[in-house]
Amino acid sequence: MNVIACAKLVPTGTPTLGPDHLVVRSGVDGALDPGDEYGLELALQLTEQHGGDVTVVSMGPDEAGQALQRALAMGASRGALVSDPSLRGADALVTARVLAAAIKRYPFDLVVAGVESTDGYTGTVPVTVAEILGVASVTAVRRLEPSDAGARIERMTERGYDVYECPLPAVVTVTAGAVEPRYPSLKGIMQAKQKPIDRPSLQDLGLSDTKATQTVTAVKDAPTKAGGEIVQGDEAVVRIADLLAEAKVI
Repeated sequence: MNVIACAKLVPTGTPTLGPDHLVVRSGVDGALDPGDEYGLELALQLTEQHGGDVTVVSMGPDEAGQALQRALAMGASRGALVSDPSLRGADALVTARVLAAAIKRYPFDLVVAGVESTDGYTGTVPVTVAEILGVASVTAVRRLEPSDAGARIERMTERGYDVYECPLPAVVTVTAGAVEPRYPSLKGIMQAKQKPIDRPSLQDLGLSDTKATQTVTAVKDAPTKAGGEIVQGDEAVVRIADLLAEAKVI
């Protein structure tokens, strides 16, 4: 089973916004998005049990190579990084188009990703990638194993989980807790330095229009939370009832 794992470098600590209202990603400390580690771990387990390779695909500045190095140290076979100045400020749709074009360069049975990035939180990129690739998608996966139909998938829900039979190839997002991501070993870290990382250009991917359809025009601080009200005395019950009525709870 050949698996593509999507990876993203996210800033560590509190992100800084530049004058263009975008997250500063170059020249700052970053790490592989913790959410992506769950998808990568599932990919590694599947290939260890059923054979095949794991290819890690990312889009970002040159610093995003740090995320790929960690993924390679964990056990992935190769990486691919799409980096171009024109992609700064790319929205979810442009990101999905770039990732899908990069993924098409490799044979795959499955594409795995985190549910959402910890610096963007749109949660829409993986399913958009699936639409562009023309394959099935299942979100919030807690367990996956190959089956005669393709894959048997358990998908998390508010009340438990649903079971799906899904044809392959497919794109899935993996929930936190589905697996326990491994730590890179010293041997893995040393071997990662010898593993290939492809750097296809936008021209290589056949992409000419990567202009974002959405832009950030302003950023405002969230309003300070008002202090609470302490209700005491004989009028407490009436006041509480009034407050609940104002909040439209009763």
